[in-house]
Amino acid sequence: MAEKIAVAMSGGVDSTVCAALLMKNHEVRGFFMNLGLPDQMEQIARVGMVAERLGISLEIVDLAEVFAREIIDYFCRSYAAGTTPNPCVICNPRIKFGRLLDAVRTRGINKMATGHYVRVTHEQNGSHLLRGLDHKKDQSYFLCGLSQEQLQHLVFPLGGLTKDEVYRLAAGLGLDHRPGAESQDVCFLKNQGPGDFLKRRTDCAKGDIVTQNGKKVGSHEGVFHYTIGQRRGLGVCDRTPFYVTGLDAANKQVIVGKEEDLWHNELLVRAVNWLAGAAPQLPARFEVKIRYRHQAAVADIYEEGKLLRVVFVQAQRAITPGQFAVFYDNDEVIGGGEIAGRA
Repeated sequence: MAEKIAVAMSGGVDSTVCAALLMKNHEVRGFFMNLGLPDQMEQIARVGMVAERLGISLEIVDLAEVFAREIIDYFCRSYAAGTTPNPCVICNPRIKFGRLLDAVRTRGINKMATGHYVRVTHEQNGSHLLRGLDHKKDQSYFLCGLSQEQLQHLVFPLGGLTKDEVYRLAAGLGLDHRPGAESQDVCFLKNQGPGDFLKRRTDCAKGDIVTQNGKKVGSHEGVFHYTIGQRRGLGVCDRTPFYVTGLDAANKQVIVGKEEDLWHNELLVRAVNWLAGAAPQLPARFEVKIRYRHQAAVADIYEEGKLLRVVFVQAQRAITPGQFAVFYDNDEVIGGGEIAGRA
C-alpha cells in the first residue's frame, strides 16, 4: 500500500504540481487552510476543482480564528510599534507547519508536502533545510522559524526545480495553469498597501517628519505608512532625496536622512531560532539575509546577552527592525531571528 502524504493546496500551479508529482508513489490527500480571508470561498471552489481534476480528496481546515489572533494581530501590533513585520515568517511555523501539520498528523498522516522552492534532507544527525536549487525562487528565508520536529515531517518536491520547469510539468500533466503574476507575500493584504489595511485597525496618530537632528521638515498621517529606506510619499523636498531612516512610534515621528545614512555594518537579533535545535559554536561567520530580496552578505555572529550581534564585512542598506536576519552556511539555513535594531 502506498504511503499517505498530505499536500497543502492553494489552487495555484506550485501546490498542484507538487500534488501531481507525489501521486506517482503516494496516496495523496489535499488540505486547504481556511484563514477567513474575504475571497476564500472563491479560492476554496478553485482548490476543489483542482482536487477533483487530480482525483484526490480535499479537506478544509478552519484556522481563521488562530490566524487572526497570531498573525494579523502581530502584523498590526508591529506596525503600531514602529517596526516592519514579516507575517509569512511567523505564519509558517505557527500556522502552516504548526496548526495545519498538527491537523494532518491527527488524521494518521506522517508527512506533509508544500509547493515551496526549498529542499530538505533527513539524516542521522537531524533534518537540514536548504535553499531551493533555483535561487531566484528560493523561499528558505520564510522558513527560518521551523523546528526539527516540524522539519522531519516535511517534503518539498519543487526544491530541485525552476519555475519554468514547474510550468512545463503542469502543461505535460494537462493542468490548466499559465504563467502569471506571482502571488503576493502577505495573503491578507489583497492588493492594498499595509497603510490602507492598517488605517482601519490602528490608531492613525498624525505626527512630524523630522531629520536626524530633530528638525521638523514635514507631517505624516501615521508611522505605519512608512518603512526604513522608503523614499516615495514623504512630501519633503531638498537638493538630494530624503529617505526614511528611523521610526519613533512613541513620539509619533518619522525620521529621515540621506542615502549615506541608510548604510550600517551592525545589527542586533532577538528570539533566534536555530534549526538544528541548538546554537552553533559562536562567534561564527555566516552569510546573512536581512530581508527576502536581500543578497546574502558575509557577517560575523556574536553572542550579546540574550541577543546576537551581527557584524557585516561590508555595510548593508536599510537595516529594518521587525524584519528577520536569516543565517546561511552555503545553502543550508542555520537559523534566524527578528532584527531588534541597529547596533
